[in-house]
Amino acid sequence: MTDNNSNNPNKPAVHLAFSDKYSHEHASDYQKKHEAGFQRRFSNWLEQRAARKALATAGDPKSVIDLPCGAGRFWGLLAEKADRKLYAADYSQGMLDTCQRVHPPALMQRFECRQASAFDTQYPDSFVDCVFSMRLMHHVGQSKDRLVMLREFRRICRETVILSLWVDGNIKAWKRRRLDAKRAAQGKNPNNRFVTPAAQFEAECREAGLQVVAHYDVLPFFLMWRIYVLRKVG
Repeated sequence: MTDNNSNNPNKPAVHLAFSDKYSHEHASDYQKKHEAGFQRRFSNWLEQRAARKALATAGDPKSVIDLPCGAGRFWGLLAEKADRKLYAADYSQGMLDTCQRVHPPALMQRFECRQASAFDTQYPDSFVDCVFSMRLMHHVGQSKDRLVMLREFRRICRETVILSLWVDGNIKAWKRRRLDAKRAAQGKNPNNRFVTPAAQFEAECREAGLQVVAHYDVLPFFLMWRIYVLRKVG
């Protein structure tokens, strides 16, 4: 899911091909899907609850960057602390424009937004207390690429990283592996979402200079989603 963009100075060394699909129309559809139907609304509630626990475990950081911010699904949660300094970035300009369209001006004004890649943000070292990254890491299938992202998160944070990804050891992960095997046998295109063994990911965090402080499974033993709280070390 990566390609080499070394000849293009406007793109990071690691680029996820799926990122290019988020046109303005697709970004709008993405925003709407999390509000459609009971199952998605319930899943969103579970994620918000787990993310709130993660923020508390991270010490309720005074400054946070939502990276990638998508359509700003977690902005209400991040803005609950009135004195928190908030930033947001996304690779897709369509996503940033969708945020502008769907969120009230009072909430938009809390965030300083810009277009940026999570692999190469162009933010300075130790830019914010906490990097908050939901629903991105499960799109990164290769360990070397996850390390690039983790090291970038470590570089721009002063204290902590909160992120989510798909991990093994649950019913949905078992079903997903069966589905992926079936797709491969049928010669279908590679997927752009991946289950990562938890032990492997935690080893990658240590290699990137991040200590696992805690993790919260969105729905234990059933859903693949896990939210990690990582602390910068070294």
